[in-house]
Amino acid sequence: MEIITTTKIINRDGIKAIKNGQKKNKFSEVPAMKKPSWLRVKAEFNPNFSKVKQQVKDKKLYTVCEEAHCPNIAECWSAGTATFMLMGSVCTRACKFCSVDTGNPNKWLDKDEPINTAKAVKTMNLKYVVLTSVNRDDLPDGGAQHFAETVQLIKELNPRTAVEALTPDFKGLSSSIDTIVNCGLEVFAQNIETVERLTHQVRDIRAGYQQTLDVLAEAKKINPKVLTKTSIILGLGETEAEIKTTMDDLITNNVDILTIGQYLRPTVNHHPVARWVTPAEFERYRDIGLQKGFLEVVSGPMVRSSYRAERALEKNNAGL
Repeated sequence: MEIITTTKIINRDGIKAIKNGQKKNKFSEVPAMKKPSWLRVKAEFNPNFSKVKQQVKDKKLYTVCEEAHCPNIAECWSAGTATFMLMGSVCTRACKFCSVDTGNPNKWLDKDEPINTAKAVKTMNLKYVVLTSVNRDDLPDGGAQHFAETVQLIKELNPRTAVEALTPDFKGLSSSIDTIVNCGLEVFAQNIETVERLTHQVRDIRAGYQQTLDVLAEAKKINPKVLTKTSIILGLGETEAEIKTTMDDLITNNVDILTIGQYLRPTVNHHPVARWVTPAEFERYRDIGLQKGFLEVVSGPMVRSSYRAERALEKNNAGL
């Protein structure tokens, strides 16, 4: 993947942003680590890839697949699916692991995005769709109503489609969480990302380990029928004991599904990789998580929160 340094941009919506989310900083001088063989995946494309790309373009949508430089984009788009990213491409936060552009959208929203997303889901004939979004701290409700409207329109046009929502933390605002978990979705996700000790080194200062736990617990409390889900990225400097403690904290807060994947440094300005976690270790962490009581743990070097999300309840590590 190309390493890109700081670039100030104005995106297609007229919003100023820092490209890839990070300015030059203390990490910029840390050399990249050579990837091990198990992370060198050859991208294979088929005609579905172009069809998905055209749908995204025609409906003026964003995907986390593109904006976060997901390594699985070829596999997912070639399978005819994508993870739609709502509320634009500019995030109000700047997490040190994430390559989404950062800036202040100043309350901008695309009013046509909910219906266009629903139409794209219908055209693509998706039976399961994952929606995510940038953080929108500039909006009073964090964008919860816009998110919920998108889910509701998807359900209207696609009544048999299951919806997973990977949301911001909404600053822990209970009314926003309520809006989301009662809008008709099947899975509510909010990513804890890393262990408690590393949270403020890795995530934006406005995010919080306990805040994410509280959001997940609140979602389950408001609507017990909704499955709750979160994700941990490994290779940032966490210890095994800390991973196990994080699992325990998630189980205590009634989280159903956990995904675990390898951190990949997007640019030289992002947090360096501390180590490469082996496939065998990921298998062991899956076993540990299942023993602790998760409904499912999807764990592997290339796993991302929305990767093969529709297969989570097959309980076979999403076929990996």
